[in-house]
Amino acid sequence: MFEFRIIAQDPETGARAGEFVTPHGVVPTPVFMPCGTQATVKTLTPAQLEEAGVRMMLCNAYHLSLRPGADIVSRMGGLHKFANWDRPILTDSGGFQIFSLAELRTITEGGVLFRSHLDGREIFLTPEKCIEIENLLGADIIMILDECTSFPTEREVARAAMERTLGWAGRCKQAHRREDQALFGIVQGSTYPDLRRESADRTAALDFPGIAVGGLSVGEGPDLMAEMIENTLQRLPPNKPRYLMGVGRPEDILSAVEQGIDFFDCVLPTRCGRNGLAFTSQGRVKMRTPARREEHGPVDPGCDCYVCKHFSRGYVRHLLDAGEVLGMTLLSLHNVRHYMTLMEQTRSAIVEGRFRRFLAERRRIPLMAEND
Repeated sequence: MFEFRIIAQDPETGARAGEFVTPHGVVPTPVFMPCGTQATVKTLTPAQLEEAGVRMMLCNAYHLSLRPGADIVSRMGGLHKFANWDRPILTDSGGFQIFSLAELRTITEGGVLFRSHLDGREIFLTPEKCIEIENLLGADIIMILDECTSFPTEREVARAAMERTLGWAGRCKQAHRREDQALFGIVQGSTYPDLRRESADRTAALDFPGIAVGGLSVGEGPDLMAEMIENTLQRLPPNKPRYLMGVGRPEDILSAVEQGIDFFDCVLPTRCGRNGLAFTSQGRVKMRTPARREEHGPVDPGCDCYVCKHFSRGYVRHLLDAGEVLGMTLLSLHNVRHYMTLMEQTRSAIVEGRFRRFLAERRRIPLMAEND
């Protein structure tokens, strides 16, 4: 039911192109998953996501368990039917909320006691409860419950979180019931190379069908992130997919692909779209600046998306300035297509044996477009 096939590998780097077979279709890798936390990618319809080339999206089990409730989603036919999305879905467990909602939770070996950010009620999320929720939701890939630490973190705290994550991983695996869902493990260890290697070894020994690298992109910077990825990947089985959680800057994605990462997710393309920042083939463009007011050209002349085919920068800028939701939709749609194009081009470069050249060309593009 699940199979990971490596189609091509770059001989000079760790970059690889593959296919991950799921019950809802084949996912070509490397792949970027837009975040649909509440079973929707903000401001965008499923049809728009498909048109943009999205092959897989991420939803959040913790948030969906609070509203509308995993049991309701299950009775509505499962997450795919509920969200009218027939392509693969990955659900995060709630591990990131352990990090992001620190003021609303208490961690024990048994699990995490949350105070709901919606109504204040207490929720005790155990590894077993986490898997029960994810089994009810019915995503293709589900994640174990893990503890993500902040940066910087003292070594003793990082080790305790790593040990807790490993203990929860075993409990999640025992609780998992559905053969049509692939349960992925998660490597932790903060920014300590030896902890990363130990966590990778012990997580790999649990024989999950895929393994994620968690606890990064929390302020450690690109060089330290790359070092932790290297220490992790050297200990993971090469025949299984590798998922770098929550990393979304294009330059960081390409560097991680170079090291051998296959899956990515982040809120960045849509969050930036809602706030007026466009990702383009010429660098990032601030769409709210006065200079955009009378620009006739598309958001990105090199883009083939619906937005760039039909609307000018001046019009998109007007919508954003007027507070019109359509402006957020158009820029989010453009940004998502930009990320899908980046993944398509990256995969083609690996398959065609020109990844190093492609990477060098991409790295010559400035982060911000000229005059921005």
